[in-house]
Parts: sequence; structure tokens; C-alpha cells
Amino acid sequence: MKELSREYLKDKKRIVIKIGSSSLQHKETGDLDYTKLDVLVRELCDMRNRGKDVVLVTSGAIAVGKKAVHISDINHPGDSPIAVKQACAAIGQARLMMTYQKIFAEYNQIAAQILMTKDTIINDFNRENAKNTFTELLNMGVIPVVNENDTVATYEIVIGDNDTLSAIVTGLTG
Repeated sequence: MKELSREYLKDKKRIVIKIGSSSLQHKETGDLDYTKLDVLVRELCDMRNRGKDVVLVTSGAIAVGKKAVHISDINHPGDSPIAVKQACAAIGQARLMMTYQKIFAEYNQIAAQILMTKDTIINDFNRENAKNTFTELLNMGVIPVVNENDTVATYEIVIGDNDTLSAIVTGLTG
């Protein structure tokens, strides 16, 4: 089965990869696992160097933000759990993207951040703008790094996930 998957992907020009929070972190501490990140980015850069268009859909902003501000439990007395998650996402997204940028740069690749919400998809104008952005970034040889914009899109924090987002991005990018 694994060989069939590799054979199928071998001739594809464009590949969307989704990475989850748990794959980015050490199980023991919850800190970012830089070795795993480096291996992931190196593989993506190698695909790009072989002429493939590569898009990375990444989770992890809330988890990285929680770790940065030493929050183990989102439910603090008097705080809105959603507001805390949004704040952690804002902190974590910046840190996560900075980490990706540094590692991609080590392999002479440029990464761009695209943050999406449900409105990006359901609004025709926004969807077309997102599609145009992906098209131009890929034409430039840039690797888009995509995540849900959890700082403004509370709906996605509650019931959305990046599995769905990666399917949407796959559709948008052809």
C-alpha cells in the first residue's frame, strides 16, 4: 500500500502536506521538536528542488502559544476559554512561523504564511483572492505555509480542524 502511494505521488506536480500539533512536539514536554521540524522542512525543500509545488498545512499555533506563556490548562477562572485560545494562537502562530522561516532559509527556500478562515472559502471574492495568492506564490517557487486564523475564527477552534483545511487547500490549488 505504501509503495502504491509513493508511486501515485511520484508524478504529481503539486503536493499538499498536513502536519498536526502532536507531530511537531515532544511527547514528554510539549516543546517543539526541532529535529522533526528540520526533517519535515528538508523533505519539503527536496520536493521543491525536484520541481514539485509544495504547500504545507500546519497545526500547532495554540499549542506553541500555550507552551510559550506556560499555560497547561486553558480554563483559567474568569477567562473565556476561547479568548485564551485566541491569545495563545496569536503568540504561537508568530513563533511557529518564525521557526519555519528559519529552517526553510537554511535550505535556500522561501516560505510564505497564509492564514485562512471559513469566510475565505464561503465568500466567492475571498476564495478567488486566496486562489490567486496560492497560484502566484507557487509560480514564484515559494512554499506556502497555511494555518487557520484562530485569532479571529473562533468557529474553527471549536469544530474545525486542519484536516478539513488541507482538503480545502488541495481544492483551491488544484
